[in-house]
Formats: sequence, C-alpha cells, structure tokens
Amino acid sequence: MFEFARYYIDFIKELFSNIGKFFGRIFQAFADLFFNDIVNYFNSFAAQSKYFNGLDWIASIFVILINTAFITFLVIRLYQLLKKYIKFVRTEVEKEYLLEEVALLSQRAVELTDEKNKILALKMESFGMNPDLFQAKDENAEAEVKAQVPSRFVKLIAVDEQYKGAVTTVTMPESDLVTLPELVDRFINFAAYKLKLYYNKKVVATYFAGMATSKILILEGISGTGKTSLPYAMGKFFNNDSAIVSVQPSWRDRSEMIGYLNEFTKKFNETDFLKELYETTYREDLNFIVLDELNLARIEYYFAEFLSVMEMPNTADWKIDIVPDTQPGDPKHLIEGKITLPQNVWFIGTANKDDSTFTITDKVYDRATSIEMNSRAEYVDAPPTNNITMSYDYLEKLFKEAHQNHPLSPSALVNLDKLDQFIAKKFKITFGNRIMKQIKLFVPVFVACGGNETEGLDYIVTRKILRKFESLNLPFLQDELQELLVLLDKLFGKGQFAEAINFINDLRKQI
Repeated sequence: MFEFARYYIDFIKELFSNIGKFFGRIFQAFADLFFNDIVNYFNSFAAQSKYFNGLDWIASIFVILINTAFITFLVIRLYQLLKKYIKFVRTEVEKEYLLEEVALLSQRAVELTDEKNKILALKMESFGMNPDLFQAKDENAEAEVKAQVPSRFVKLIAVDEQYKGAVTTVTMPESDLVTLPELVDRFINFAAYKLKLYYNKKVVATYFAGMATSKILILEGISGTGKTSLPYAMGKFFNNDSAIVSVQPSWRDRSEMIGYLNEFTKKFNETDFLKELYETTYREDLNFIVLDELNLARIEYYFAEFLSVMEMPNTADWKIDIVPDTQPGDPKHLIEGKITLPQNVWFIGTANKDDSTFTITDKVYDRATSIEMNSRAEYVDAPPTNNITMSYDYLEKLFKEAHQNHPLSPSALVNLDKLDQFIAKKFKITFGNRIMKQIKLFVPVFVACGGNETEGLDYIVTRKILRKFESLNLPFLQDELQELLVLLDKLFGKGQFAEAINFINDLRKQI
C-alpha cells in the first residue's frame, strides 16, 4: 500500500510537470515567434548587410517595403473580418432575442386576453347576460394575435392560406365510377390521346397493383422508356399534377430532402419536397411525389425515416419529425412538430442502372414495388379520352374488392410454398412474411386489372426473390439454377414463368 501511494504521488508530480512544460513550450514558441526571433532577424540582416553593394541595398529596401505592405494588409484584413464577424454575431443574437421577445409577448397577450375574458364572463353572468357572444369575439382576437407572430415556415403557411376555406372533398361524377380494367384502358387511351405517351396494359396493371401493395414504387430500366413520364401522366390523368423532385448526388441525410431549422435565423429552410408532402394533408384525391433519379444518392440514407415509418402497422403512427417543438405561427397540420403521412400519397422513384448511380439495396427493394421498364410501348390509336376525378377512398374500395374477388388460389399457395422451400434450401434465400404479404396484395389487383394469376406471380417473384440472386456466388450454383428452371416448369407449367426463366438465363450468361 505504501509503495503504491509513493508511486502514485510521483506519477501525479510528473504528470503536472509535463503539463507545465507543454504550456511553457507553447508560450516560449509564441515569444520566439513574435519577440526573440524578430531580434535575431534584425541582427542577421545587420550582419549580412556589411557585404551589400548598391544594388543589394536597393533590392533589400524594395523587398522590405513589399513585405511590410503585405503584413500590414494582412493585419488590416484580419481586423476587418473579425469586426464583421463580431457585428454579425451581435446582430443575430439581437435578432434571436427580439424573436423570443415577440413570441413571449404574443403568448402573454393571449394569456391576458383569456384571463380578461374569464373575468368579463363572470361579470356578464352576474348581470344575467350571455357570455357566448363575447367568447366568439375573443376567439377572433386571439386568432389575430397569433397571425401577427412571424412563422418559421414560409412555404407551408402559404399552403395553409391557399387551402383556407377551400372545399377539398372529392365528388366523383357517375362517368368516373369505373372498374379496374376500365381504369387501365382509360389511362392508356388518355395518355395516348392527350399526352402522346404510349404504355402497354401490363405496365399499367403492374403500376396499379404496385399502388395496392406499397406506398413506394420504383420504376427502373434504360433511359427513354418512359419512367418519369409514367407518374407524370398519372398525375394528369387523375387531375392532380405529380410533384417531380430531382434527387441530388449531395443528398446524405433527410435534411437534404425535407429541409432543416436554421439556428441563426430561426427559420426553417423548406424544400419543395416538404411543401408538396404538406399539401397532400389537405387533399382527398390521389397524390404522386416523384423522386427522379433516386439512386443518384443512397436512398437508404436520405429516405431512411420514411422507409421505417411506413413499416408500422398502425397508419396513425406514420409521423415524420420536422421540428422538435411547437411555436405560435406554425402551420396548421404540423402537430407537435410532426407531419402525419396521408394514405393518399405515393412516392415514385425512377432509377437508371449505370456507373453514375448507387445500387439500390435489399432494404429498399423489400419495402417497394419495383417495375421494370426496358422497352418502349407501341403506338396506340386512342379515341378522345378525358382525365378522371377519383378519391382515394374509391380507389381503395376497388383494391379491396379485387382482394375479395381474386384471392390467390390454393394451388398457387401450395406451389409458392414448394418454391420457397427449394430456394431456401439451395440458395439460402426465403420469401419471408413481408414478401408473402406483398404477393397476396399484388396478384389479386393485377388479375383484377386484366392480367392472370400466373403472370402476376411470375412478375413479383422475379422482382422480389430472384433479383436477390445477383448477390450470390453464381459460378458455383450452375446446377442449382438448372434445377430451379425445371421446378418452375413443373409447378406453374412449361414456359409460364417467362420473366423468371429469362432472368435466370441472363444470370447464367453472365457467369
């Protein structure tokens, strides 16, 4: 015990001695730089100047003047920058203080108004008068006080003003009460007649089935096949233009997409994405927000919160945090600093596959509906066709009817189970509960839109399961891939799983 105590005391002494030496050397360095070395510079110059001739003296004086001017300029510039910074900080502090004072005074005014109203109400009751008339006037006064508080959300408040007193209920005319097959045909004809854009039935049926399956759709393929124009045309068709947001390569987190609160100005830097998302909270029709070129940045980074929130089974919990608190003057539908994602909005991502983009991970694919678009549709000679007015509730009703009228057949469920067991055994990949749920949502709507069950199963199994094979060590799985081709023909009919067969054959060619 005694030996350790002596050691520890010596250790502490040595530690503080080293700390003292550290700061002593720093002070000595400053002293050398600004005092001692300057004297040495003059002594060195005096010693060398003994050997200078006339030209040397001219050159030395010229250089000294230039160096002196440069140092003087540098000092003056540093002083000016420091002065500007101090002035800026002081201004921002004063502005912040004034904003806080305005908010406090406004809040205090509301509290005093409430207190005054209660006192007057008691007096009016004592005289047998009705205080309700006065209460109505008081609410108007309180609203005026709140309206005078500067809001930190400029764009969202503008949306509130735009929809103030507006009727947003969707009233569908009888001609728009269509079935899903009629909806597919009408969209194809509208896009061809009005927009000169052409789509085949399978792509459109897949799009609507994808809407019934997930709130996230990914349109991927080569350039020029109509990936961005498809959601654009959908917006025109449903009489509510799609919001197209261009993803930037610099996006690293959610603040790039929805904005952030500026701590200096106390204003929220709102993005177009946030404005479009907030506007959907006022609407009852169908809304599409397009993330164009979504894989120019990593979607699992900037869209992570949305991916997680939309996995919650209770849609009332689909809340996105915008700011940590609530202040007077905040937008009407921003509750406790959060926006609740409406059910009538879909996020449509377009993606190219080239060297300039990031790979979309399984986390994203598993939660989204992927639609492959690698070819242009043929020309459609469409009759005159108008757009449609449709509420979200009506479209949801069509989806529910499809699930009731076209559930997966018992044989399809048995064959899917056999396929799942084979793939899990041979490739260590399983369908999982999420993907099985998506299959049961996707296929009935695809069938209701005019497709058939096998074609729908082929499409979603290829996009959800077989796509995962790209990450496997395929050169060692040649026999297993051949066995899978045989099993698909056996379970679903020879050549019926055309997309799956083509996908597997393409994988084998790459080995």
